[in-house]
Formats: sequence, structure tokens, C-alpha cells
Amino acid sequence: MNAPHKTEFLTDSYGRTIKSLRMSVTDRCNLNCIYCHNEGSTGTTGEMSVETISNIVHVAADFGVNRLKISGGEPLLRKDLEDILVSLPPLKDVSMTTNGVLLQERALSLKNAGLDRVNISLDSLNEGSYRHITKCKDGVFRKVIGGIHAAVDVGLTPVKLNMVLLKDVNESEVEAMLSFVREFQGEVILQLIQLMDFRDVACYHADVDEIEKELELKAGCVQVRELHHRKKYLIDGAEVEFVRPVDNTEFCANCNRLRVTSDGKLRPCLLVNDGLVDVSHASVKEMPDLFRLAISRRIPYYRKQKEI
Repeated sequence: MNAPHKTEFLTDSYGRTIKSLRMSVTDRCNLNCIYCHNEGSTGTTGEMSVETISNIVHVAADFGVNRLKISGGEPLLRKDLEDILVSLPPLKDVSMTTNGVLLQERALSLKNAGLDRVNISLDSLNEGSYRHITKCKDGVFRKVIGGIHAAVDVGLTPVKLNMVLLKDVNESEVEAMLSFVREFQGEVILQLIQLMDFRDVACYHADVDEIEKELELKAGCVQVRELHHRKKYLIDGAEVEFVRPVDNTEFCANCNRLRVTSDGKLRPCLLVNDGLVDVSHASVKEMPDLFRLAISRRIPYYRKQKEI
């Protein structure tokens, strides 16, 4: 086994160098959203220990990975999440994607443990529509709103609100969501996300081309982010990003992220179920070669689709 040299990076055969990990720490969730893909989970129920998670991130950092996105399921269902954060090596950015239901009570402890910022799923500002989308109980919506305010108050910013666009459900709410974002004076960013086909959700596909055209007409400024060449619109003090991972060759071509499943498998691509590399029982000495193996299996999803 060869440990990584200080100058060694994880670069695949398509020239994409890994700089970021997206790590699922659980596949459990306290909501049941109508479109959820559960980070591409294959139905496993195992969860990595704090030590295993820490080892994976430390090895990745030795390869030059400097960003970590913690996800689930719902990561806040892990009561030891603060312990995980404390165990991490120094990184440029540590963020988390959450549904926000349990965030209000833990925002400060997460910040103190080393979390930098959060993405919060909020698909509707209408409580009835929110219940329809998430299959939640009464009162959950208000907890999520409280979690957003708590995240801003403790400095888990910029908070990014993830809104999956759903035909005949929330596509008419974009303007209302922009107004909501403006209330936070730059501390909250809206992310409009194209629906992905992980379930039988064809009936919910919104006309994202038309929605983006409307944004562009309203925008005082349009910028393009380097990562994925994603467009960012500034509209009367509100910032909104448009995330289009479906049939987006630029999204794949610029992907610098390696995913880790909740049961400890390196996943070269979220959209592909094969090629996983199990590191859950590997020692720290064994992990570097397993990382190299996972990188050797990275094929851009759009290219793989062309070859089928």
C-alpha cells in the first residue's frame, strides 16, 4: 500500500480532480418527500462510526480534498453529529444538507463543533403544499422556518435554501421564495433545483427552461459559477442559483466531488449504482489504494449514457 504523496491528487482519466467529498452519514429520515432519491442509496441501513468517518475524511484530505458536504437521509438524526465534526481534519469548508426539522435546537452546537454553513430543503412556503411534498405532521413546517432563522443567527451562512421545482405543486412560488430570501439581506441564497428521475416522478417535471428564462429577464446581474458553470441571478437584492444536473454535460464535466454512502462505500457517481468501493472496514493504511480504485472507476454520467 502506498500512502499519498504530498503532491498527489485524485484525478480521474477525464482530468477531473477531486476536491470535495459528499458524505451521507445516515439513510434514515424524518420526512418522506415525494421525489426523494435518498442520495442514491441502495437501501442499506448501516451507519459508519465516528472513527470510520474521521478516517475517510483524513485520508481524503491527504489527497488534497478540502471540502466536505454532510448529507443523509437526515444527518441531524445522528445524535453524535457534533462528535463527527470535532473529529475532522482542518478543511476549507464543511457544510451540511438538512431538512431543517431539528436544526433550531442544534444550530449553535453544530457551529461550535466546526460546521461552516447549511443547505436547507424548503420546497414551499405554503404549509399545506409543504405537508403534501414531505408527508409531514402538523407543526413541522414552522420548525423548519425556525431552523432557517437559527442558522442565520449563529452564522451558518450563507444558508442555501434548496427548492426542487415541481409542476403544479410549487412552480408558481418562485417569486414568493425570492421575497422570503430578501428578508435575510444576503445571508440566504435560493437554489432552484431541477427534478431528477430517481422515482416515478414524470408528472412533477416543471418547465425549467421557461422558469429560467423568466429569471434572466428579471435579473439585474447574471453570473456564472466556475463549478458546473452554474448560473447565478441577482434579482432586486435576492440571489438565486439554478441547478440543472439532468442532461447537463457541463455538470458532469466539471464534477470534482466523490460521494460516500452511509454504510461506507465510495461512490464514483451519484447517478450510477455500479463501481462502488467499500472502505467501511478498511484500515487507514488500506484506504488510499481504495480511493485510487474508486477514482479509476469515475466515468461522467453523460458519457456513460452515450455509450449505452
